[in-house]
Amino acid sequence: MPSSTLLARPAEAPAAAAAAAPRRRTRVLALPEARWAAAALVLFLLALPLQLAGAPAWSWGPLYALAYAAGGWEPGWAGLQALREKTLDVDLLMIVAALGAAAVGQVMDGALLIVIFATSGALEALATARTADSVRGLLDLAPAVATRLLDDGTEEGVPTGELAVGDVVLVRPGERIGADGRVLDGVSEVDQASITGEPLPVAKRTGDEVFAGTLNGTGALRVKVERDASDSVIARIVQLVEEASETKAPTQLFIEKVEQRYSLGMVAATLAVFAVPLLVGAAFTDSLLRAMTFMIVASPCAVVLATMPPLLSAIANAGRHGVLVKSAVVMERLGQVDAVALDKTGTLTEGTPRVTDVRPLAGAGLDEDGLPAGAGLDEGGVPVGAGLDENRLPAGTGLDEDGLLALAAAAEHPSEHPLARAVVDAARARGLALAPAADFASTPGVGVTATVAGRTVAVGAPAHLLGTDRLPDTARLLDTADPATGWATPPTTGSAADPATEPTTARAIAAPAPALAPDLTSTPGTPARPLGTADPTTPPTDTRTAAPVTAQAAAVAAELERSGRTAVLVEVDGVPVGVLGIADRLRPDAAATVTALTALTGTAPVLLTGDNPRAAARLAAEVGITDVRAGLLPQDKVVAVREQEGAGRKVLVVGDGVNDAPALAAAHTGVAMGRAGSDLALETADAVIVRDELATVPAVVALSRRARSLVVQNLVIASVFITALVVWDLVATLPLPLGVLGHEGSTVVVGLNGLRLLRDAAWKRAAEGRR
Repeated sequence: MPSSTLLARPAEAPAAAAAAAPRRRTRVLALPEARWAAAALVLFLLALPLQLAGAPAWSWGPLYALAYAAGGWEPGWAGLQALREKTLDVDLLMIVAALGAAAVGQVMDGALLIVIFATSGALEALATARTADSVRGLLDLAPAVATRLLDDGTEEGVPTGELAVGDVVLVRPGERIGADGRVLDGVSEVDQASITGEPLPVAKRTGDEVFAGTLNGTGALRVKVERDASDSVIARIVQLVEEASETKAPTQLFIEKVEQRYSLGMVAATLAVFAVPLLVGAAFTDSLLRAMTFMIVASPCAVVLATMPPLLSAIANAGRHGVLVKSAVVMERLGQVDAVALDKTGTLTEGTPRVTDVRPLAGAGLDEDGLPAGAGLDEGGVPVGAGLDENRLPAGTGLDEDGLLALAAAAEHPSEHPLARAVVDAARARGLALAPAADFASTPGVGVTATVAGRTVAVGAPAHLLGTDRLPDTARLLDTADPATGWATPPTTGSAADPATEPTTARAIAAPAPALAPDLTSTPGTPARPLGTADPTTPPTDTRTAAPVTAQAAAVAAELERSGRTAVLVEVDGVPVGVLGIADRLRPDAAATVTALTALTGTAPVLLTGDNPRAAARLAAEVGITDVRAGLLPQDKVVAVREQEGAGRKVLVVGDGVNDAPALAAAHTGVAMGRAGSDLALETADAVIVRDELATVPAVVALSRRARSLVVQNLVIASVFITALVVWDLVATLPLPLGVLGHEGSTVVVGLNGLRLLRDAAWKRAAEGRR
């Protein structure tokens, strides 16, 4: 598809540029609880002035009766249903108390109780609906219609729900992206704040992943759909958060278990409060009012509501920021962790190999006279023979970093190996043009060969390309070769990974020599001759004279491997010309995450990895981890986790691969990296980091702790209100309306306090490590 398609109809772009996704928000009167509460309130307000004005009872009595019915029928019916299942519902006790007040002539007080109780129930329903709104509102981010491109180049508008994997959609400037997919063509910036929380738009170009509901910037993109609408990142967030909202935390389960016994005890206490005064001569009406007031103020409504709103609000907030917590149980457990174990590859690192070092070899292919093997000097001292370019300069010497990288990428381009992709991506990142490759061949475990610009280029593992037939003591040279001379030298005490202690001769290799020959990035129309124009029929270089440069390559490879890189050798016509270092890049937020987790738990995380100890120790030193367990099999990781739990620690494990799944299951809480995580790890984990943003791990732990602290606050508030009102009613005389206001007011305060964690400010405070 030509890229000109992307520029079609540009005039329509501004129409959608500022169009923000509508915010899903439940209307108050859309809730039946709110409608019944409003009806009860209106009826109460109509009856009250008539009663206070001394109107006959027939004028205001029916209005009060309707208020009782409107505000009390729903909780009363739910209470009767629960009673049939041998469960005593607190709501039923409230209705009984209101009817008891009416029975002794306190009709207004009973109606007031019904109105306040119904209003409290409506507020709880609204709070629950708004919690769901905050999560399901993500679905509104995805546009209703997308522009699908057909095979003949025409366009059609289709509902985004009908897009299938493999479809190609056109996203114009200012439009929202209709499906998760990958960019086929075009360059733009995409605002992903709704999914990832990133404050700035992210540049997107060919090959980059984009997400449904994110906002395209000033460029046009052609996107290939990679996920069905039901499996998009947004849909997964909504589904998992909704499932989590239906679970109950251990604290809530304990409260509900105690609630039944408490309610039965409260009924018995109410009967005692009513009967004991009667036995000592108190009036029936006063005793009944005191008993009804006691039953109201002693009801554990606020206690029951203390736990779930904070935890569900935290789950919803975390889901909006790309952390899927699978249940309220998990959200509560996250705040209990006091030790952390981190996987290396795919967790602390990005899990994608990248070129970190490009090391051209100085003097590649020269003999002891500084000439290419096979060349010599004529009678006048002028270099002649094979291996010289048209200027009679040694071809293959002075290859700079770009030239070496372009040469390797040209040979690796047809390969699908991850290391090959890393080399090609590095060349593209530098904007290098790649020459066509012919006669491509790949040998698993060894490398690739190809013909580039008439020369045979091999790219692969130094241990295989630097064979014993070409270097008698390769193994020894890999450890002791001096890169300046190519001969074995005693081991130095300097660390190659540390520029301050690295031997000077080793660092000298990295310095590019003067470019004595054109590279592969020559201008179009000019023959690409990075290694000279020697006739391809020229006999191969005499490898015996190439021993110094071969030993030099071995030394560079050894240096890179000592620093934790994977070394890749590049040869031209059998002669080493450079070495590439490839490593899995550390996530930008890895060190900050380790610091934050250390501050939260009081101890630094432990690194559990199957990688070799040298690479693990190097990475651990970069992020500030001192406890490193390397070379571990999956069962070894489980042993390490259980060892910590045996010491009384509650361990949080963060991983991504199949080999991490047993440890995730064995841990107190397991968190999986969602973007590159294996299906097994995602299923086993208790929480999933959707966008692989490692910094969200300490943020969600801090948010969980904040939720737990709000639960404690709510329990304290509820307990104080209940205790104060009960004591007042037993010691003195608590008016029924005041008891109703105190009881229902505490319930509303507790509910609203828990909803504070819905705000974005709560996540920001957690991410910043503030309480």
